[in-house]
Amino acid sequence: MLLLCALILLAVLLGTVEYAYHLKNLNAIPIRIHVNGTRGKSSVTRLIAAGLREGGIRTFAKTTGSLPRMIMHDGTEYPVFRQSKPNIIEQVRIVAFAARNGATALVMECMALQPYLQKLCELKLIRSTIGVITNVREDHLDVMGPRERDVALAILSTTPAGRPLFTCERDYPNEFEAVCRKRGATLTEISDGEINSVSDEDLAGFRYVEHRDNIALALAVCEKVGVPREAALRGMKKAAPDVGAMSDLRLDFFGRRINFVNGFAANDPESTGMIWSMAVDRHPDVDARIMIINSRIDRPDRSRQIGTALAGWPRADRYILIGSGSYFLARYAVKAGVEARFFTNAEDLTTEVLFEEILKYCKRSTLVIGIGNMAGPGLEIMTHFKNRSGDIPV
Repeated sequence: MLLLCALILLAVLLGTVEYAYHLKNLNAIPIRIHVNGTRGKSSVTRLIAAGLREGGIRTFAKTTGSLPRMIMHDGTEYPVFRQSKPNIIEQVRIVAFAARNGATALVMECMALQPYLQKLCELKLIRSTIGVITNVREDHLDVMGPRERDVALAILSTTPAGRPLFTCERDYPNEFEAVCRKRGATLTEISDGEINSVSDEDLAGFRYVEHRDNIALALAVCEKVGVPREAALRGMKKAAPDVGAMSDLRLDFFGRRINFVNGFAANDPESTGMIWSMAVDRHPDVDARIMIINSRIDRPDRSRQIGTALAGWPRADRYILIGSGSYFLARYAVKAGVEARFFTNAEDLTTEVLFEEILKYCKRSTLVIGIGNMAGPGLEIMTHFKNRSGDIPV
């Protein structure tokens, strides 16, 4: 019994010492920015970090998007190695690394889904000096739901205590105001005017398809830190995109022109529908439209949402199903009014065979878009197209 008590006491003592060391590392980094939200977290993290770097601030960043990345003060990137499954404790290791390397600013993408873990990440592990919430969408309802409002409240768990919070979200003003009031945070909502101030010319300067609201949000944060808009925007245009960022690739294949749009990272129905409509508008003259849908059997709510929403979107000529559990998505889509004959189940195909299957439905000019989820076959088929594309029109 005495030995057990001694071991417990030792564990508590070691934990206290370790957390004190973590607080010391946090205090060594004067600017700490925590980015949360349903869509665009990785992009906004990268944009803010790039803007701060261009402003002369020694900035490190860490994203957990399609592939976890540590972004150094000079913009170079390294993979974040994990011995097992993702764990929020790795944020402690990232903070220590940034502090050890003299970071003035650290921009961190929230990696937690469970509401209590999101709260823990903010109040104990990062203690941000600026909070950022990109938006709220109907996603991860099994963890943060069951309603979209519950998702909003979960994401608001990363509201910083007594610090500013920036957001582009408009649908839950009462919830945002209530949580900010409770935490003593000051809320800044990005206005339509700020979003529209990002011109078509500004967008054309990016090597990939970036969204106005993401850029406007990142610019506002950089301005809060003291980086002028022109410098921040210049840095953002230099930044490398997340591997899951929306891109529009052109492939000329034996007389057939194929435009492949990578929309795999958008997996809630609202964002996915917007990207599909955007892709259709960008390529109105194609002879065929193909949608590749990457499903996950452990995300049945997402399959239901996407399947049900398909009927309300501009129709594709072929829906190719990959991943796992695509039967559920097809069942909901057919129930919503999409004819079963337009679906092809390609769950078990290798990337090379899947590419050939896609070619079967391609005509002289074809729009191919991937949606649903970046992991696994999504990343593989996106890379397959990217490595064979001739140019990247933006």
